[in-house]
Amino acid sequence: MNRIAVLGTGNVGDTVGSKLIELGYSVLMGSRTQNNEKALAFVAKHNDKACAGTFADAAEYGEIIFNCTKGLASLEALHMAGEDNLKDKIIVDLANPLDFSNGMPPTLSVCNSNSLGEEIQKAFPSAKVVKALNTIWCGVMVNPGMINNGDHNTFLSGNDAAAKEKVKEILIAFGWKESNILDLGDITTARGTEMYLALWVRIMGATNSGAFNLKIVR
Repeated sequence: MNRIAVLGTGNVGDTVGSKLIELGYSVLMGSRTQNNEKALAFVAKHNDKACAGTFADAAEYGEIIFNCTKGLASLEALHMAGEDNLKDKIIVDLANPLDFSNGMPPTLSVCNSNSLGEEIQKAFPSAKVVKALNTIWCGVMVNPGMINNGDHNTFLSGNDAAAKEKVKEILIAFGWKESNILDLGDITTARGTEMYLALWVRIMGATNSGAFNLKIVR
């Protein structure tokens, strides 16, 4: 699987998409419009090794889809991508349902008995949703070695074991140690990683940095 769709033109989409191109993947960055300025800048930055289009263009193109949209917009973006274009494909969901409508710190639009990962899986039952990398800043996502020599943890949640193994391969290519990638279980376990964001944003506020992560010590 060499063709990857990156949905979203923000820092996460740019950082993840750039790393995927560096690793030799072909990337189409998707947005709401055909000629999104940030998506076109992403293409230009990579000397035309990338391409850009709508969410639907990207989802049709990609064999794997990285959801790097803002969490409150993720379902809308994926519906714009089209159910047929997502059928039987892996959706790597990096988003968190952060609600900034009442300012900082944000709350979660879904939590406790539900998660964004589950909502995406319910909306697109034929897709294989894997929640991943949503507990860390995008710089650490693609360069875990910047902290503690890469000795810290990241998590996977999803219903399809083969899909999780494929995502794990990509994470290892990003630099994650296989022993530090913890499979939490089915997609309902995304509730825990998404709710961690309530603590994450407060740690970031207290340290003025997003360059930190968890290490499980037993």
